[in-house]
Amino acid sequence: MEDQTILEKLGNKVSQVLEQHDRLKDENKMLRTEMVTIKAENEIKSKEIDKLTEENVMKDLEIEEIVEKIESILG
Repeated sequence: MEDQTILEKLGNKVSQVLEQHDRLKDENKMLRTEMVTIKAENEIKSKEIDKLTEENVMKDLEIEEIVEKIESILG
């Protein structure tokens, strides 16, 4: 009778471990999907930052040209 109880306990523990494994596997899959999404969003934002930085550099150059023109006109 005691062997059955121990065997049942062991079976229950194995079932719990398997359930936990399945939950963690699902959570891992969800986190991987979220990570891929975040990486894609990050890439888009990085490209936008690069674009805006380049535009800022070009605007700075334009401003410098305008200042030089004004200085040459004023003498």
